Amino acid sequence: MLQQVGFPLRTECPPGACVCERERLLAEPDADLRPLRLTRMEEQKLIDRIEGIASYEELKRLQEKIRSNLGVELKITPSPNEVRTLRGIVILLEDRPGLCKKVRQSIPAAVRKALERHPEITYAILDANDLFGM
Repeated sequence: MLQQVGFPLRTECPPGACVCERERLLAEPDADLRPLRLTRMEEQKLIDRIEGIASYEELKRLQEKIRSNLGVELKITPSPNEVRTLRGIVILLEDRPGLCKKVRQSIPAAVRKALERHPEITYAILDANDLFGM
């Protein structure tokens, strides 16, 4: 029996194209449906907002909003190896049932674009992880 929800859900991906486990999540009576609230239109708004980030503080607030609204952790950390370029920053959106594969790729890509536009955010990430020894 599928749950009845009072908010719009993300449309279903074509069979075999995604591993979001949407049907299994809807079948569980006490499942956390927050990831399914991210419709394609909401996803685009989120990506636009991420790409518009101009400071480390904005990035931290957005990470908190993603955590509270979607129940998903967006982790941005320096690589355990050397960080010579922006590719040395690990950007990972936690894998959670109900979260589309496209979303798990598009959100980190949007963060990377924001970091490319504002290198001072990258420096703040490195500083927050004690890479500069401050």
